[in-house]
Amino acid sequence: MSATTVITGRVRRLRASRPASRSDATRARLLSRVLLALVLLLQVYPFYWIVTTSLRPAESFAAGDAFSLPTDFTFDNVTRAFEQGDIPRFLLNSAVVTVVSNLLIVVLGMMGAYAIQVLGFRLSRVVLALFLGGIVVPVQVALVPLFINYANVGLLDSYLSMILPLVGFALPMSIFLFISFFTYVPRETYEAAALDGCGPYRLFLRITTPMSASTIVTVVFVNSIFIWNDFIFANTFVLSEKMKTVPLGLQSYLGAMGSTDWTATFAAVSVTVTPLLLAFLVFNKIVVRGLETGGRG
Repeated sequence: MSATTVITGRVRRLRASRPASRSDATRARLLSRVLLALVLLLQVYPFYWIVTTSLRPAESFAAGDAFSLPTDFTFDNVTRAFEQGDIPRFLLNSAVVTVVSNLLIVVLGMMGAYAIQVLGFRLSRVVLALFLGGIVVPVQVALVPLFINYANVGLLDSYLSMILPLVGFALPMSIFLFISFFTYVPRETYEAAALDGCGPYRLFLRITTPMSASTIVTVVFVNSIFIWNDFIFANTFVLSEKMKTVPLGLQSYLGAMGSTDWTATFAAVSVTVTPLLLAFLVFNKIVVRGLETGGRG
């Protein structure tokens, strides 16, 4: 058998296999679009239903099918939602806790990861293992000790009573993300800056921090979701109405004997989830890029 015959046979087999390959690619693309549509439906429909229900007359919601499309809309539910609960106060408290917690998480997380990965020191791997071990610690085990300590030092019913445990339990994952980023920064970058006279503090402020922008946004947004929706710490350490955050404040819409004004409740939920939704729409590209690269910037 000549070499020409062998080559001709291989070309024919390749040509015969191309339609199948294109067909497989088409089916895979179609399947991915169907799955994407299902995921989009599962994610968007609940929010759409909450918003439409919040604008639906209470009588129509109570008398008809709760999942049917509304025929008319009203803003009375939003008015009742603000009357039944102090939504501005809830939003302010959640905003204070979220902003301060994220500031501490970013600063402490970056500094810890910088010390462990970039500067390095004896037993740095042991320190990293201790931090990462905190990922598997359930928050419930800390509630009683924290409550007792807060009561002894007078921190109950304060912003710090919520901020401190939220920062503590978020640090392990944040340090891991920052270390993942620092791992992919070439050592030559730090060595060149050191030769130009940069000390460790200037390296951190002038080199590391600007390069970590996308990782910072990723850490902030991921933690903001959990901090904004935190219920367990707020429910344990908050004692007064004025310190309630959004998740705790939504309990105000449960009436006597469990009766609930559902349309006003959904209006309150729509108002309180809007800040996070708007933030995601603004920063979604940066967040997705940061998560896809494992926090490498």
